[in-house]
Amino acid sequence: MKKNILFVVNPISGDLDKSDLIGAVEEFAITNHFELEVYETTGKNDIKNIQTRYDEFQPERIIVAGGDGTIKMVAEAMEEHDIIIGILPAGSANGLSVDLNLPDGIEQNLKIAFLNHYIEMDMICINGKKSIHLSDLGLNANLVKNYEQSDVRGFWGYALQAFTTLKESEEPFVATISANNEIVEHTARMIVIANSQKYGTGVIINPNGAMNDGKFELVILKSLDLLLIGKIITGNMPIDSDDIIIISTDKAEIKTDYPVNFQIDGEYCGAQKSLEIHILHKQMKIAVP
Repeated sequence: MKKNILFVVNPISGDLDKSDLIGAVEEFAITNHFELEVYETTGKNDIKNIQTRYDEFQPERIIVAGGDGTIKMVAEAMEEHDIIIGILPAGSANGLSVDLNLPDGIEQNLKIAFLNHYIEMDMICINGKKSIHLSDLGLNANLVKNYEQSDVRGFWGYALQAFTTLKESEEPFVATISANNEIVEHTARMIVIANSQKYGTGVIINPNGAMNDGKFELVILKSLDLLLIGKIITGNMPIDSDDIIIISTDKAEIKTDYPVNFQIDGEYCGAQKSLEIHILHKQMKIAVP
């Protein structure tokens, strides 16, 4: 008996042509006796359309080809259903797949996405929006905003914007943080709300993070000079530094002294002065190596 698989593709993620990828998935499905339904996202009513496809097709897994934004959208569409999501990294930001140690090769990823076991992963709710990976206030959110407005995509797009963003960076902000029955105040250049360990570039920002422990971390970077940025980028995150404070919790509130740029999973969400954050424990099943 054939098993049904719904394959959700974001045709424009990462500015990559997906025809070869779709062909490889179709071939794998035929060879391994899966019944495949392909859905290409359009940016309009995708969540509702995916839910309709699920109801009609009753797949046992959903395979997603896209970046973090596409994965999150599918997870949101499926939050009422108990289903495993497999990932084929194909976005400009593939932070989650980097964190899950998914391989680069399509062949190995197909086996993991279709056939492997899974983990039950947490999500974070921030002002009612869901985050699966890393969100932040401050410098990196400025970078995401500049990247979204630029024409250059991929790694070089980020590199170009990193230079511009550092050059134009705003004043530090003052954040009042309520967590673990304590209220603390810090002057910061950036606060990361982390469900996991690494950015999509492989940069480790939260060395002790785990995606299924019922906690998230607030990583507060008080100063961001080029030396500290260099250390973070080369993977030598100095967690004993006075410039970095990490708070582990399951709920928190952040208030800032002026509206600060904010992003969720690589998507710019405007400037915010107040964030209400809590963990959604074991919210989705993700296929892993």
